[in-house]
Amino acid sequence: MKKTLLIFFILAFSSSLLMAQNLKRANHLFEGRAYLNAAELYLNETTKTQEILEKLGDCYYFNSKMVEATNWYKQLLTNHESSIDPTYLFRYSQALKGIQNFEEADKWFKIYNTKKQLYNSTNIRTLQFIKALNEEKTGTYSIIPLSINSIFSDFGASFYGNKIVFASNRNQGENYDWNNQPYLDLFQTEINNINEVSVITPFSESVNTKMHEANAIFTSDGKTMYFTRNNFINGKKGKDENKVTHLKIFKAQLINNDWTNIVELPFNSNNYSVEHPALSTDEKQLYFASDMPGTIGLFDLFVVTINEDGTYGLPQNLGPNINTEQREQFPFISGDNTLYFASDGHFGIGSLDIFKSEIIENKFTVPKNLGEPINSNLDDFAFVIDKNNEKGFLSSNRIGGQGDDDIYGFNYIKPIFIKGIVQNKNNLEPLPGTLVTLFDGNNVTLNEIIVGNNAAFSFEIERNKNYKLKGSLKLFNPSTIDFSTDSKGNINKNIQLQLESYKDSEKNIVVDKGKTQIKINPIYFDFDKWNIRPDAAKELNNIVAVMKKYPEMVIEIGAHTDSRGSDSYNLELSEKRAKSVREYLVNQGVLNNNVKSIGYGESQLLNRCVNEKPCLKKEHDINRRCEFVILN
Repeated sequence: MKKTLLIFFILAFSSSLLMAQNLKRANHLFEGRAYLNAAELYLNETTKTQEILEKLGDCYYFNSKMVEATNWYKQLLTNHESSIDPTYLFRYSQALKGIQNFEEADKWFKIYNTKKQLYNSTNIRTLQFIKALNEEKTGTYSIIPLSINSIFSDFGASFYGNKIVFASNRNQGENYDWNNQPYLDLFQTEINNINEVSVITPFSESVNTKMHEANAIFTSDGKTMYFTRNNFINGKKGKDENKVTHLKIFKAQLINNDWTNIVELPFNSNNYSVEHPALSTDEKQLYFASDMPGTIGLFDLFVVTINEDGTYGLPQNLGPNINTEQREQFPFISGDNTLYFASDGHFGIGSLDIFKSEIIENKFTVPKNLGEPINSNLDDFAFVIDKNNEKGFLSSNRIGGQGDDDIYGFNYIKPIFIKGIVQNKNNLEPLPGTLVTLFDGNNVTLNEIIVGNNAAFSFEIERNKNYKLKGSLKLFNPSTIDFSTDSKGNINKNIQLQLESYKDSEKNIVVDKGKTQIKINPIYFDFDKWNIRPDAAKELNNIVAVMKKYPEMVIEIGAHTDSRGSDSYNLELSEKRAKSVREYLVNQGVLNNNVKSIGYGESQLLNRCVNEKPCLKKEHDINRRCEFVILN
């Protein structure tokens, strides 16, 4: 019995010691960022403590395995929500976006914001955010998977003359602890079109080593490059006190077709990472990402001046407008002085999203999410664009790729606009209040606007389309312009939308007593009659001619009587005469909807002949009239 108890004690002690060693080994691997190897050991732990659940979630989160990450973070929150650091709420929210569970992601993002007492963005909802991004788009991107992608990891394309240089782990060799994948090397290929590539070859042997090389950039003359490499000291990995090998930026020069003079930059460190170089448009500044002391978040973006003698200034943090408490990485400066970067701290669609911020007088505008299809529910990063032809590349681990990361080409289709000012044809004065309508080639209304005080209008249009522009304003002859666009967005004519008032167009259109009218000689009716006499028809034909010339003109026929006779009789008689005139005009081809008729009786007399006061016949004749008032 004693022997049995002793054996049981030894086995229990051995098992306990083995478990302790297993956990110690797992923690050591985790601290060294060998996340997947650490995860295997954590999974063997019978009791999943809060710390183990945190680390299991992180192991998968940092390798973009979001299904597994959400599983372990969910268990962590179920059992330990009250005692965890808010960072895990953020990561759980991001992981949920990675599996497109946006509703649950929003819930935990709101809780994270509350606990961190961050900006008032607790009402943001991901699907609403995506919808708003799509509605405010000012251009469209077409995404093209590239044939250079392998079943491994390919990312970080950069321009190098008519070539692109990118990072890949397709050369199978020693594995990197973080993700159990081979180390990265730089590769190059000529690219004639966004998806037409030639043979892929390794980049310079003097640059590629057995360590990581990635994210290369080149000066415009092609003679200097900056790239990211693992800390590499005397042919060995350089590690910090936690046995972590950080990243550094190196510089190389092209001399006699050989990349040489490879040196690390002076602000690198063995204790933190400096990575992802990017040059300003004038190549006098170098942007990069780093987790050096003093950062706002996990990784921040910095800029450093490149002095004329080749030395460097002090790195400057880009500040809280760009950097958040999370990660900002992969900067790129485009030809129009816009900063593009990847972030999971600014609100986005997925994990890392691509944002842009215009650089104006060394200040950065509020970052704007590029939206779909540039961004997905997973990681999107390493965005570069050639502003001369609006083509570029990005990297992503989105669903549907060939490897862990893939490079995608894109075409950016800039919006084109038809713009102008509505003017009076005769004096070129602006015409505020004009209704400007845009039609397609089939005369279907696409958009319309009532112009303001400056009379300016602007409509977004498409390439290779036919359009019509129309301006309409009360008492003006509408103006239309037919135009078309070509494949480049050029418009085939100069757009001058000018309207002429009816009174300026025709001598017999005048403004009388505040009314714009078509003036003709008086028309007469036989006593107590309303039929159109031949002499009246001759005058009415002048009305017909004007209205056929301006088919959108709308008039009101107002028939008036003198004061002789009762009010009711005169009102009825005037209505019959107005209706008779209207019928005559319509029968002569005037559009039915363009003519309105009304009888005023003796309600609008023009002189003193009221209530049958003694008046001469010619005075009564003044009141017996038909007016043709232009309504529109």
